[in-house]
Amino acid sequence: MEFDKSAKDCYQSLQRSLLAEMKFIFLIALVFMIVSHAAAYDPLDPNGNITIKWDVMSWTPDGYVATVTMSNFQMYRHIISPGWTLSWSWAKKEVLWSMVGAQTTEQGDCSKFKGNIPHCCKKTPTVVDLLPGVPYNQQFSNCCKGGVMAAWGQDPTASVSAFQVSVGLAGTSNKTVKLPKNFTLLGPGPGYTCGPAKVVPSTVFLTPDRRRKTQALMTWNVTCTYSQFLASKNPTCCVSFSSFYNETITPCPTCACGCQNKNSCVKSNSKESHKKGINTPKKDNTPLLQCTHHMCPIRVHWHVKVNYRDYWRAKVAVTNFNYRMNYTEWTLVVQHPNLNNVTQVFSFDYKPLVPYESINDTGMFYGMKFYNDLLMEAGPFGNVQSEVLLQKDKNTFSLKQGWAFPRKVYFNGDECMLPPPDTYPYLPNSAYANPTSILSMAASLLLILLSMG
Repeated sequence: MEFDKSAKDCYQSLQRSLLAEMKFIFLIALVFMIVSHAAAYDPLDPNGNITIKWDVMSWTPDGYVATVTMSNFQMYRHIISPGWTLSWSWAKKEVLWSMVGAQTTEQGDCSKFKGNIPHCCKKTPTVVDLLPGVPYNQQFSNCCKGGVMAAWGQDPTASVSAFQVSVGLAGTSNKTVKLPKNFTLLGPGPGYTCGPAKVVPSTVFLTPDRRRKTQALMTWNVTCTYSQFLASKNPTCCVSFSSFYNETITPCPTCACGCQNKNSCVKSNSKESHKKGINTPKKDNTPLLQCTHHMCPIRVHWHVKVNYRDYWRAKVAVTNFNYRMNYTEWTLVVQHPNLNNVTQVFSFDYKPLVPYESINDTGMFYGMKFYNDLLMEAGPFGNVQSEVLLQKDKNTFSLKQGWAFPRKVYFNGDECMLPPPDTYPYLPNSAYANPTSILSMAASLLLILLSMG
């Protein structure tokens, strides 16, 4: 009886332990799901963000003059036309007396001011960049690009945007200034989530002769991260595959990007596709897509082209199916195990991305300046293509089980939908190869016997 009781207690203890372990695993999974959506973590660009820095450069009788600098630290996600839009809420009753290098979209109600009228009196101002070619006295360093910001990995010098603000009815010291709240960044659409402003050590500046250091009177930072889930309910691109050893082309999945635009799409061979003004964009950026089974604005095609003894070659083609959108300074990111040994890239610029020092399996392709850095609207010129030559590692190289195809593909920072793995182009069945080898062996044996006879 004592043995049965002991076994029963042991079983109950084990059951409780398993239940507690299952609860813990479920809790960890739930936390990971929540954090992954909130923090917008990108495994291929773990440190990617847009940092907005406010440097208070001088005090005024009723406030301060600050330089606002936006730095895009994302390796492959840039802000395209019509550019960024930044807004925030004032902590007190501040106003914008003036701005240089940017402007607010609305002035607001400034009726209580006599004489000098502020640039903006709204509690929540909305700021946009100025367009190129504005008068020199309205310009500021790194301004006036229409809100377009390059990705850090593609062009660090063009990944910064800045403007100057003169803030009134604010504090006039480090202790009385209240930080703005509720920062919102559109780039140009939704997707970015901004954290609260945090006071950081004052920025240090070097004089032009680099012999003297000065520093801001006060500095605070705001960090904004991107989430594709917030930007769009559906993917914005898809991937198709083909290979030299299989005649079957694996297409993009049906309705890969959602089929909500199916009723308004344009057939490629119709009169409407050649209609004048079809490429004119709408104010709300509504796409006009070419009719396809996947209904994606962008398709990336990966073709395994040639298999040499020590190398293999893949062809990459990007096609635009949106009649109202061209893509300037586009980026294409591919994750593939053999990208650790790229020999040559034709027609595209290439940069390896190493988010984790021990793993080199991700690379960024982008267009060459003044050659193919502009992906045109849908039509005969709406595509760019290149080839990649890769050296084999004979210990890992294989054409089996879809090894030759990418694991992940991103276009302009958004992940593309890949076909299901069971539809990838497969090698010819080995059963078809065996009869040939058997016949060859039989013929050789017959020749040997005849020669002996």
